[in-house]
Amino acid sequence: MPETQGMLTVERLRERVEGGQIDTVLVAMTDMQGRLQGKRCDAGYFLNEVLQHAVPALEACNYLLAVDVDMNTVDGYAMSSWRQGYGDFVLRPDLDTLRLVPWQEGTALVISDVEWVQGGSVPASPRQILRKQLDRLAARGLEAFVGTELEFIVFEDSYEQAWRTGYRELTPSNLYNVDYSMLGTGRVEPLLRRIRNAMTGAGMYVESAKGECNPGQHEIAFRYDRALATCDNHSIYKTGAKEIAAEFGKSLTFMAKYNEREGNSCHIHISLRGTDGNPVLAGDGPGGFSPMMAHFLAGQVACLREFSYLFAPNVNSYKRFQPGSFAPTAVAWGADNRTCALRVVGHGESLRVENRVPGGDVNPYLAVAALIAAGLHGIEQELELEPEFAGNAYEADKPSVPATLRDAAQLFAESKLARDAFGEDVVEHYLNNARVELAAYDAAVTDWERFRGFERL
Repeated sequence: MPETQGMLTVERLRERVEGGQIDTVLVAMTDMQGRLQGKRCDAGYFLNEVLQHAVPALEACNYLLAVDVDMNTVDGYAMSSWRQGYGDFVLRPDLDTLRLVPWQEGTALVISDVEWVQGGSVPASPRQILRKQLDRLAARGLEAFVGTELEFIVFEDSYEQAWRTGYRELTPSNLYNVDYSMLGTGRVEPLLRRIRNAMTGAGMYVESAKGECNPGQHEIAFRYDRALATCDNHSIYKTGAKEIAAEFGKSLTFMAKYNEREGNSCHIHISLRGTDGNPVLAGDGPGGFSPMMAHFLAGQVACLREFSYLFAPNVNSYKRFQPGSFAPTAVAWGADNRTCALRVVGHGESLRVENRVPGGDVNPYLAVAALIAAGLHGIEQELELEPEFAGNAYEADKPSVPATLRDAAQLFAESKLARDAFGEDVVEHYLNNARVELAAYDAAVTDWERFRGFERL
C-alpha cells in the first residue's frame, strides 16, 4: 500500500501500540443509513485476537442491517428478526482502510466487511452491494473512480441544545448567504480548518472548503479516488465532522433539507478507467466522448428514475427537488449545466459524469453501486445517448425525478433492472426499509400541521 499520511499497516499500528501512542482501535461497518457502527477495541486485543483468527474474533448483532434510524427493531426483514433470534454476524476488517483518527486521542480505525458466522458475505451490506458492482466492472477490465461533494450546515448550538429545543430556532454560524465568500468562511475557519487537517491526518486528500447559499452552509471537497475508498472516506468524514463540531460546542447537519432554503447536496462524480489506468470515457465522438462514454451516460439517463431510491433514501430527501434551487427536477443531461440531473464536466482524462440527485443524507455505497449498475446497463445494451439538453432544465418537457419517497420506492419495486443488477434479496431488503420510513412519517404529526390546525381549523 502506498505511503499516505494517516494510513497504517498492521506493522505500523503494532509499533505505535507498543510505543504507547495508540490504545484503541475502532472496528466499524456501514449500516443501511450510511452510518458507522461497531466496537471500540483495546488495541492489543485487536492485534492479538481479532487479527489472529481465520474468522475474526469480533461479532455484532445482525440487527444492525435491520433497524430504522432510531435503532428500533422493525418487522419485514428476511435476514434478521425476532423469529430468527437476532443472531450475530462477523466483522472482517479490511486492512487497506486501517488509519489514524486524529480527532480522538490514541485511536485508530478500520472499516469492516460483514460476513455470516457460518461463512459467506451478507448481500444486504452496503459495502457488499458496491463490491458486487465493482466486480462486474472488473470483469470488463474496468474500474470506477468517484468523488463525493458533501454540504453541511453549521450551527452555534451544541447537539444537546439542538435536541432539547426539538431542532427549532437554531442559530446558524453565518447569518446570510456566504457562497464563495472568504469573509463568510473566515467566520468559521477554526472549525473548518480543524476538520480539514483532521481528515488529512486520517488519510484523505483534502482539496478545499467554500461557503454555500443557506446561512451556515459549507462544503469541504476531497480528491477523487477509487470508488470503494471514496465511499469509506465519505462515511468516516461525516462521522468525524460531527464529532469535531461537538468539540467546538457546535453542531452540523448533513440532512438533505433542513429548512425551506437550499438543501445539502452530495453531488457524485464518476469516471471509468481500464485496469491499466488509462481513462476510457474520452474519445473522438461528439462532445469528446468515446462510444463507451455515450453508452455509460445513456445508461444513467435510462436508469435514473428507477434507481432514485438509492440516491435519495429518506422522506426528507425529496424536499430538495425544487425548481431554481440547484437541486434537479428533470432527468436530463447537459454539458456543465447545473439545472440537469446529470451534468457532464471535464474533458480528456478528466471527463466525468456528475449525478446531482443525491443529498447529504445519501448512503454513498448504495448510490455509487447504482451509478455503476446504470452505466453497465448502458454499456451492455449499447444504449443510444439522447441529445444534450441546453438551457433551463427546470422548464424542460423531460421525465422528472420522483417527487416523493413513495414514488421512488414504487419505481424501485417495479424495476427489473434493479432486480437483475442487485438481486431480489437486496431489492426486497431495501424496499422494506423504505416501507418502514414511510410508515413512521405517515404516523407523525408535524409542526406544520399544528400551526395550521391548532386554532384555525
